[in-house]
Amino acid sequence: MVVIGVDPHKSSHTAAALDSDTHSTLGTVRVDATLVEYRRLLTWARRFGERRWAVENARGLGRHLAQWLIARGETVVDVPPTATARVRELSRGGRRKNDVLDAAAAAGVAALRGDTAPVAAEDATTVLAMLDERRGNLTQQRTRTVNQLHALLRDLLPGGVSTDLTADRACAALTGIRPASPVERARKELARELITDIRALDARLKANTQRMRDAVADSGSSLTDIVGVGPMVAARLLGRTGRASRFPTSAAFAVYAGVAPIEIASANKARHRLSREGDRKLNNALHTIALTQIRMPDSRGRSYYDRKTAEGKTHNEAMRCLKRRLADHVWRLMLADEPRQAREAGPGGHSGATLTSSATGTTPTADSSEKSLPEP
Repeated sequence: MVVIGVDPHKSSHTAAALDSDTHSTLGTVRVDATLVEYRRLLTWARRFGERRWAVENARGLGRHLAQWLIARGETVVDVPPTATARVRELSRGGRRKNDVLDAAAAAGVAALRGDTAPVAAEDATTVLAMLDERRGNLTQQRTRTVNQLHALLRDLLPGGVSTDLTADRACAALTGIRPASPVERARKELARELITDIRALDARLKANTQRMRDAVADSGSSLTDIVGVGPMVAARLLGRTGRASRFPTSAAFAVYAGVAPIEIASANKARHRLSREGDRKLNNALHTIALTQIRMPDSRGRSYYDRKTAEGKTHNEAMRCLKRRLADHVWRLMLADEPRQAREAGPGGHSGATLTSSATGTTPTADSSEKSLPEP
């Protein structure tokens, strides 16, 4: 097996072929980031017969090349830049750094079965991830615009306006303002421009919300059956997770979401601390579900939370326990949805049509020894 590491850049990519047994470099090549050069790279790689690709940051700068290779039947894994940095630091090159060393380091990480993740072809979950990211950007932009408008109205009106500001309320407040100086006229004109911007952003957010609802409905996901999971939360869960089957167990998914506690053990002492790692947006989605459930007295999530607090756990500790159980439940639902979604996709459909884990070569199943969270 030959592992081909790739160090991607915006205008060029450098590849290094590594023998997985001897860890010796068999060859290197540099290509421009163009389709013609992609084909030259693949032609160069075919001389090695059995091979797989290790692309550094395959979900960032290396996304286009990685997806191009997958579409042509190649096996690709994603290597995080931090992993290549560690390998490069421990190599004989010391602190030297160049594209060839980075490509060889990426191949070395994959050859050692280190910190890598299989890359799958983009599918409907990728669309949900893009819509979720777009919604986040629009929300941040609207918040900044509202803050700017609030500051202008504070200078135009005695005492300003309430923080619960909308375009209509701001427009009504501007109606009664009669500018007495050129400065006030400029402020009022700028305020009108900001109101127009807010209305445009509201329209885009509304359209984005509808697209997310339609995409979740088309996916046929059963996540919306969970109390506290609406179309927006479901879209984030599906978009940030991708194929649930890429995680061999629910525990692996919990680690990825950053809801699995980290054990700190030394000698005869052991404790667990809160994880700050993992996908924080996915963690936020699970946190939203947990908050919604504990606010509903009749939900089973609230019953579980009450049992934990009765055991002496604090609010934060009980929330962490609930999020961990919710991660198990969410993963099982997404895993159970995959066979039906694969049948609906049919031959040649989305990449979710396979339930075989790329990392283990087996079909993931829920561990029967784990207690699943009761259906909320």
